[in-house]
Amino acid sequence: MRKIFVATALAGVMALGACQMTDQERMIAGGLVGAGAGLLTANALNANPNWTVVSTLAGAAVGTIVARNARTNECAYKVGPDRYEVRRC
Repeated sequence: MRKIFVATALAGVMALGACQMTDQERMIAGGLVGAGAGLLTANALNANPNWTVVSTLAGAAVGTIVARNARTNECAYKVGPDRYEVRRC
């Protein structure tokens, strides 16, 4: 339970600070939040260590912004192998 509370608090702090982050800092924060979500999911499912690593890396990949269009305020996120999702930043 403590891990979930710490992860939630960290995500909240990052979300509040996102307004003042550079694009590179947002990419890193997204990767960290995604990795944390993957790790928490693996722990919740009692996954073995190998699957925990895979889940954490997959979460980091999903949370990372691949590209950003500042004119339209849209970001591309990697959602799978050779698949990207474009939505507002």
